[in-house]
Amino acid sequence: MRSFNFSPRIIKDLRNYNKEKLTADLIAGLIVGIVALPLAIAFGIASGVSPSQGILTAIIGGFLVSALGGSRVQIGGPTGAFIVIIFGIVSDPALGLPGLMLATMLAGMFLILLGFCRLGTIIKFIPYPIVVGFTSGIAVTIFTTQIKDLLGLSIEGSLPGDFISKWGVYFHHLSTIDWMTAAIGIVSILIIAFTPKIHKKLPGSLLAIIIMTIAVYFVNEYSDFHIATIHDSFGDIRAEIPPLQVPNLSWENVKQLFPTAMVIAVLGAIESLLSATVADGVRGYHHNSNQELIGQGVANLCTPLFGGIPCTGAIARTMTNINNGGRTPVAGIIHAITLLVIFLLLMPLAGYIPMACLAGVLVVVSYNMSGWRTFVQLMKNPKSDIAVLLVTFFLTVIFDLTIAIEVGLLIACLLFMRRMAETTEIKVIADEIDPNDETDAELHEEHLIIPDGVEVYEINGPYFFGIANKFEDLMTTMSDRPLVRVIRMRRVPFVDSTGMHNLQNLCTIARREGTHIVLSGVRENVYATLEHAGFCELLGKHNICPNINVALERAGELSRRLQEKSKMKS
Repeated sequence: MRSFNFSPRIIKDLRNYNKEKLTADLIAGLIVGIVALPLAIAFGIASGVSPSQGILTAIIGGFLVSALGGSRVQIGGPTGAFIVIIFGIVSDPALGLPGLMLATMLAGMFLILLGFCRLGTIIKFIPYPIVVGFTSGIAVTIFTTQIKDLLGLSIEGSLPGDFISKWGVYFHHLSTIDWMTAAIGIVSILIIAFTPKIHKKLPGSLLAIIIMTIAVYFVNEYSDFHIATIHDSFGDIRAEIPPLQVPNLSWENVKQLFPTAMVIAVLGAIESLLSATVADGVRGYHHNSNQELIGQGVANLCTPLFGGIPCTGAIARTMTNINNGGRTPVAGIIHAITLLVIFLLLMPLAGYIPMACLAGVLVVVSYNMSGWRTFVQLMKNPKSDIAVLLVTFFLTVIFDLTIAIEVGLLIACLLFMRRMAETTEIKVIADEIDPNDETDAELHEEHLIIPDGVEVYEINGPYFFGIANKFEDLMTTMSDRPLVRVIRMRRVPFVDSTGMHNLQNLCTIARREGTHIVLSGVRENVYATLEHAGFCELLGKHNICPNINVALERAGELSRRLQEKSKMKS
């Protein structure tokens, strides 16, 4: 494996930087910063932390992702994918914010390790139905968490954590709907939905928050109605960066939070690399996936030190950056600076934002995140893909995202191994080999007659643990015991440790029964594996032949020799 070359994209882009690129990045960065503001606040509140923590994550995480990442136009910050995980940690009395800090930093370390080990492409091997399943599940969960604020339900105490109980409470308190609050939420959704039809570059979420905040201010001040705002839930919001905090790195805490940290890292890697790939497709760029993981890892390692939450590349904000002319990572840095200025100068005004409006913003986010059209399309795929999709989706919604990803991957791996085992064919040839069925260069002129006392077995496909036992069972069920068994391996691309163990057992048992084993057409990489495991020495290199002609000649020689010995004994 080649060593990793640490090279953030910004270093390369600054070499030929000019006034034209600066102007484009400045405009794009300012617009993205404004667009990111309401989302950062909404994601922070939905995650169970304060609005300021959401904005600080967008500032620090967004700066580091752009400064150290491998994409030209990636915008980092808090996203909806983490809401479920963060809320679960923060709401746990035994973990709380210190637990979230530790889990996020562990995830950052894991992302950095993935990048330095050049494993950025490994995320591509996660099956698409799993990605769609947990993404849609997260969308449903986010939508579920916003019902109380969206409709203004009067519910005393905290809501249950699980999906089914939560909806049970909602239906029980459905008669307590505050219609004025519900109107604010619904109108916010309509503003966000229809704004792009008026002007594509106009940020609908920001427009909804401005209009609804002004409307709610006058309603609360000059009428008998009162609509809940951020101030009602969080009190005065101070515009200050908290002091540096270091988590408790006890081994017990690390063990407890390690699975959650891995899920945060996997989600962050998937979303950031997916966002970077989408951006490449739009702009014709090519991102460095390993460097991108390094940038994401450093961002998640640093943001918790200042009270931040997990962050990753955000597709919506990245596309906003592209659509407004962002050229280099400088646009992402300007976006972070814009948020910092807003945070320091205007943050107290955020207290007037109605909670129903933020709920409306997150309802739209959950709808866009659900990918329901893709979900429906995948339901037309093979049953194995549908099973993985539905299991991951329902486990995410009903139980836990960590369990969903683990079980989804397990089922996907098992189904993949089953498919591989089904594609690997084992044939037994007892009389002759028809050249019309062959692809070897040596077999074009005549039928190859199999000598007496010889059987030919052909394995077509990988010889791994999913098929090794199948081959062994086939050998044991054969009623006769030939003098020589020829195993054709020309179409075996690899052999794993179980297949190797199976071959060694086969060789030992055959020798005990007086049967010889000859291998034919072994590929170079498979031969190297056999030799490294000591199998060539066990079998004898002269019994490993380059093609079937040589193998049959060797088998015939062994068969005649054994038959002569048998006659002499008799």
